[in-house]
Amino acid sequence: MANQFFSQLSQNFIDILDDDKYYDVIIEVGQDPEVKVFRSHMVILNYRSVHFRRNLSTNKKNNEDKLTNIKLPNISPNIFQIILKYIYGGILNLDGIDPIDVINLLIAAESLKLQEIVNYLQSYFIENETNWVKEHFNLVYNKIFQHNSFIELQKFCTDIISKNPEKLSKSLDYNSISEKSLISLIKRNDLKVEEIDVWDHVLKWGLAQNPSLLPDPEEWSDDDFKLMEKSLQNCLPFVRFFYLSSKEFLNKVFPYQKLLDPQLYKDLMNYHLDGDNKIISTIQSARGSIIDSKLITSKTAAYIASWIDKKENQHPIYRFRPYSSLDNPYEFKLLLRGSRDGFSSESFHKLCDNKAKTITIAKVKGTSEILGGYNPLIWESKDNFEYSESNESFIFSFTFMNLNDVILSRVINHHRAFSSNVEYCICFGDDFYIGAGAIGYCDKLNYEKGLRPEKGFFDLEEYEVFQIIKNV
Repeated sequence: MANQFFSQLSQNFIDILDDDKYYDVIIEVGQDPEVKVFRSHMVILNYRSVHFRRNLSTNKKNNEDKLTNIKLPNISPNIFQIILKYIYGGILNLDGIDPIDVINLLIAAESLKLQEIVNYLQSYFIENETNWVKEHFNLVYNKIFQHNSFIELQKFCTDIISKNPEKLSKSLDYNSISEKSLISLIKRNDLKVEEIDVWDHVLKWGLAQNPSLLPDPEEWSDDDFKLMEKSLQNCLPFVRFFYLSSKEFLNKVFPYQKLLDPQLYKDLMNYHLDGDNKIISTIQSARGSIIDSKLITSKTAAYIASWIDKKENQHPIYRFRPYSSLDNPYEFKLLLRGSRDGFSSESFHKLCDNKAKTITIAKVKGTSEILGGYNPLIWESKDNFEYSESNESFIFSFTFMNLNDVILSRVINHHRAFSSNVEYCICFGDDFYIGAGAIGYCDKLNYEKGLRPEKGFFDLEEYEVFQIIKNV
């Protein structure tokens, strides 16, 4: 068995660093007025750093039998002193070093291709300097995204923003943030900000890259639009325009229509003017989504959560202010999806019976209609059509991904709020029910409003049932 005596070996090599007799390399570090000369040894630098190996190979060809001179103007002498101790002795001592100097050490280590230090310092920051990073977020964020190898720190910072979206507006310096760092944010699915805010940030960044442009697009020439489009061409695919409201689209996107791909703009116009038109452009999943659904987004779920808490009645003097996807107090746990679990009543009762507080969402086949209902109690497999009493149940309808034409209909005959029957999936007071085989029916009997202009049967394209769970 071989014994290893690395401690003494490390000390011996550090002694070599301090010895001024056998050096063959001179390294000038820093810029005036702070420049320092370090003596070093070609064989050690060659084997410890890819950067020095390349540099020394070039210098050796041009400087046979002479001292090799290397200049590192972009590294401070203090930082390089730490790096040399690592190169020679394998020692990295961060005691008493200011975090900003550790950042500079990280950048210097990357430039010298010292990947071992790069990996270690990223972990060091994540484990030991979280609070400092949050306090100096803008500085750290802009520095680390200038370097491709800082993957772990980049992910750490984007995680901070996704969980603390207020930092997106407070911390970002649009004049200094790189395109790569902006894209790393806006492409995230878990970024918990409203999509209109994402679009605003993209526009602000684009204006910062083109200071000659006026803020008002009404005053832009065709050349101005081309300039802005060129700046934003890599960012625009990550803006999820289909999740903007019609009002947001009209006020915030329509003036910039020349920036968009013609097919995307056509699809957006069709979507907002006539939701039944075919959409060719790809519709991405909802951002910040905490809901597994093909029919509703996190924003829609938050809207429904507002009805559960009757927020429309809390401030009668003011307009209705629903929850947003950022402050929704409920989790929507998927229990059933028709296309996955089947449209039979057996499947429904197997997966959904005896689970309190459920939301049912259904899409009418061949249309953009979304119908739904809330049962605050439980579904059961009863043999008869026994009704259950509730003051809290409601049914609703709206257009797919569009909350501008909502119908909210609360129960008025509390004794016939809903019924559970083994032959049916759901039944809200005979006003809205789903039977086996993806068949739906609507009427107006026990709830305030009818969900469809005409009563009768219709086919379903999809339906989902969620259990509503209060977030802790």
